[in-house]
Amino acid sequence: MRTEPHRFGPLVDSEWTAGEQRKLTRRRRSAKLRHAASLKDVDFKHPRHLDRQQVLGLGSCSWVQSRHNLVIIGPTGIGKSYLSCAFVERACRRGFSATYVRLPRLLHDIAVARGDGSYSRLLSRLARLDLLAIDDWLLAPLRDAERRDLIEVVEDRSERTSTLIASQVPVKGWHAGVGDPNQADAICDRLLHNAHRIELKGPREGRMILTVRKAEEEQS
Repeated sequence: MRTEPHRFGPLVDSEWTAGEQRKLTRRRRSAKLRHAASLKDVDFKHPRHLDRQQVLGLGSCSWVQSRHNLVIIGPTGIGKSYLSCAFVERACRRGFSATYVRLPRLLHDIAVARGDGSYSRLLSRLARLDLLAIDDWLLAPLRDAERRDLIEVVEDRSERTSTLIASQVPVKGWHAGVGDPNQADAICDRLLHNAHRIELKGPREGRMILTVRKAEEEQS
C-alpha cells in the first residue's frame, strides 16, 4: 500500500516524536528521582533567597553542556532535594544522562560493588553520566574507605562531566566532614571549581511546598 506524499511527512514526525518520548522515559527512569519534580513547578514566592533568574538560567542546562558543577546549600526542609530532582529532570529533557542519589546510598552501593567485584563497572557507569546529583552531602563524617571511594568518583568526573551537590552543611564545613585534610582539599577543589551556587535561607517551617500549584490545577 502506497503512502501519499503529503501524508509521509506527518508520519515521520509522529515516529520521531514517539521515539524521543521513549528515550526521555528511559532517561527519567534511570534518573531514579526522589520527587516527581519540575522546574516549572518551583514556587519563587517563599522568602528563601531563591533567585528566579538564576534558577531559570540554570534550567537551560548550559552548565551541564559546559561540564560545570552546581552546589545547593540550605537548612533541612527548605526544598534542596526537590530542586535537585527538578534540575535532573530538566537535564533528562535536554537529552543528558542524569541520576539522583543520596550520598549514604551511593557510598553503600560502592562498598557492595567493591565486595562483589563490580567496583570498576560501577565507577565507570558513574563517570559516564552527564549529570550526577548527590543529595544529603556529608550529613555524617566520612570513614577512611568512604573518603577513598568518594575521591575516585569525584576525580573521574572532574572537568569531564557535571556534578550537583545538595547539602545542609555549609561549604566551609566540608573539610571537617571529609576528615582527612589532603583528601578534603582534593574533593572540594574538584567540586567547587567552576561551580554555580544556590544558597537557600529560611526556617524549617518555611519549607518549600513546590507542587501545590500543580495539585490545585489537577483538582480544578
